[in-house]
Amino acid sequence: MTGTVDNISHLGGNPNFKFIQQDVTEFIFLDAPVNYVWHFASPASPIDYLELPIQTLKVGSLGTHKALGLAKNKGARFLIASTSEIYGDPLVHPQTEEYWGNVNTIGLRGCYDEVKRFAEAMTMAYHREHKVETRIVRIFNTYGPRMRLNDGRVVPAFVSQALKNKPVTVFGQGKQTRSFCYVSDLIEGIYRLMMSSYNLPVNIGNPTEMTMLDFAREIIRATGSRSKIVFRPLPQDDPKQRRPDISRARKYLTWEPKVALAQGLVETIMYFRKKI
Repeated sequence: MTGTVDNISHLGGNPNFKFIQQDVTEFIFLDAPVNYVWHFASPASPIDYLELPIQTLKVGSLGTHKALGLAKNKGARFLIASTSEIYGDPLVHPQTEEYWGNVNTIGLRGCYDEVKRFAEAMTMAYHREHKVETRIVRIFNTYGPRMRLNDGRVVPAFVSQALKNKPVTVFGQGKQTRSFCYVSDLIEGIYRLMMSSYNLPVNIGNPTEMTMLDFAREIIRATGSRSKIVFRPLPQDDPKQRRPDISRARKYLTWEPKVALAQGLVETIMYFRKKI
């Protein structure tokens, strides 16, 4: 979300591919060629965006506007990281890109859900009005090493609780569903989208769906934990089901996830063991 133009790293060890990080809520000027603009700036954890609602709204609105302005000025291709949260608590299942969503605009989660919807609208406006090459990726639940222990999302929460042999906290009755995509699969899908010629939103996620209760049991099994499952009230506007329809990704990107949940959890749990 923030940074300076001095913060430059080389992607994949390729010295010709420079990544420049900058505060995107301010005017962005770079005295260098720009081929691609990857706009991932935003809090994504519920802990973060509930604590920083105005900053989340600013980076998704002002930040998207400034990043699109850079892409327009440089003739660069632009990709916005959107989210499955634009579907809200969905009334359509699984969620296709044609579904418009069911979002509480004034709820606690609205700062994140609505600004991502706005960012998509801004992106398509620049595509239509200024002919900017744009890409929109709707990211579903993703997991893997290097997540924060206190991230507020279900994978680090369940894994850290299980590794400490503490009660694993399941909200509601655990009947709500999620679909988990391993990080390497996600990155491959996003890269393929940026390099494609497709400009409408594309779901990137794993369509294998499971309940939170079953997921908690899987985490306890995979960690060899002695944890018990405890139940807590559902948070406001918590989606009851989440599963991507990835027909577009299969058709236009020749992409689908390869890493099974059991395989991905091995690497993820290994990382968290070292942290704990």
